[in-house]
Amino acid sequence: MLKFCLTLLFIFLILCSACDNNNDEQLPGIASREDSEDFFDKSHEILLDTWNYGKSLYYEPSAFLSVYDSLYRHPEGRTLSNKHQPYINPFTNYFLSRGNYQVKNQHVESRFVLGNLMNTAFFNNRFSPANTFRPFGRLSVRQPLLDACLTASGDAGICAPGSVCSLFGGRPSGSCSLGKTCCINAINTCGATVTLNNTYWQSPSVAVNAPTICALNIKLDNKFVEQLGKPICQIRLDFVSFTIAQPTAGTCTDTFQVGGATTVAPIICGDNSGQHMYLDVPSSDVTSTDVQLMFNFATGTATPSSRSWNIKIALLPCGADYLAPVDCLQYFTAPTGRVSSFNWRDVPVSAIRQLNNQNYNICFRTELIDRQTGTQMCFSVCATTNAGAGYSITTNEAIPGNSLLGVGNNAQGYCTYDYLGIGSATDLATGLMGDRFCGEKLNTARAPGFNSSIQLCTKSKPFKVNFVTDGTEAAVVAPALVMVPADTNNVGFCLDYQERAN
Repeated sequence: MLKFCLTLLFIFLILCSACDNNNDEQLPGIASREDSEDFFDKSHEILLDTWNYGKSLYYEPSAFLSVYDSLYRHPEGRTLSNKHQPYINPFTNYFLSRGNYQVKNQHVESRFVLGNLMNTAFFNNRFSPANTFRPFGRLSVRQPLLDACLTASGDAGICAPGSVCSLFGGRPSGSCSLGKTCCINAINTCGATVTLNNTYWQSPSVAVNAPTICALNIKLDNKFVEQLGKPICQIRLDFVSFTIAQPTAGTCTDTFQVGGATTVAPIICGDNSGQHMYLDVPSSDVTSTDVQLMFNFATGTATPSSRSWNIKIALLPCGADYLAPVDCLQYFTAPTGRVSSFNWRDVPVSAIRQLNNQNYNICFRTELIDRQTGTQMCFSVCATTNAGAGYSITTNEAIPGNSLLGVGNNAQGYCTYDYLGIGSATDLATGLMGDRFCGEKLNTARAPGFNSSIQLCTKSKPFKVNFVTDGTEAAVVAPALVMVPADTNNVGFCLDYQERAN
């Protein structure tokens, strides 16, 4: 009988050892069992291949370069060694004064506390290094709820167990690997807090009357269970739909603004469906950050369709190769495409659609074109089909159909206050070059009055354009730097771009 018992015990120990060995094979980065103790202490640092979802969700697959521009391929400030400076949130009091935020914040914290307690007290049991039997070791590896998925209808979500999707108020739609569901998380209230990747913030189903404020808080903290994959360094906002009141003389009455990010995003309004923004934030592995998205609606009633939005909020990890470069509010990653200023639309020109107080960079990633390095970026004004203007920056009735160039090339100096900056932009036919452009036509004419737009190309890298407007569309008079007459029905710009390798 004793022999039989000893035999069973021996078989049991062999099976346990085999299970433990099998577990070790599934844990990347563990060189030995002695190292596994440190691994469990730092399980939140596991790097998952699924983080590369940005390549499929944000741009078409394309061979990009690592040979020329380290700023645009591996931008600084994307690793844990480069820490952003703290930013004072202008909207903190708004959220702290709302009970709804307090409740949601406590709910997030309680999820973290429970998960950490279970991990450290039970699953991550403290056996000595000499004891290689860890029956619950694998259960301590908690994959983050940041793994992205895409439904058949094109909605972005996160891969999560069905019960977890329900816990966060998500909507199962499609399936992921390992029995998980593609969870679509949508919020249509004001004053809520977001901690999940790929969350949609949608306008309430009833009309948003005014005056009122409708805001959302994005809370980033690497201690949260749903953000334990990698620290977050950037947020991307995709305006799936965006319609609020048009500006008055270029100044927004209804406004959308961002607080808490290190990126200074301009205040925008009007029609912005299809636009996007990249927002730099301090690494969530270094400090907890609150980023606020806020609509401020002016006095007046409105229908649900006239004040409506659907904004996808993506949390982007530090070190990802699809992050936007530093100081780029917008980032385009295809060799050809279309870019426009906020609130530009192909509609009949009847009022000023160009927004005041804009100052931001639009950047373009360098691509391989026919297996050759892209060497120049070319821009041409979009063709319009609805009596709209594809390009109109600082225009006036005195010189209809004019094209204007930067200060020094014309007496009026129109491009001092509102302009589109394209470094070393050249007309390939004439060889004429300019850096600032305004007027109703895009070209390098040396004097006002040239009445057609031409394609301009630049070889200045990294490829980017800068859009700047001042705070008024009225005449600029003394004691201003340069006096210019009042503007008339500016719309901003829409440009088709093409990267070339010759």
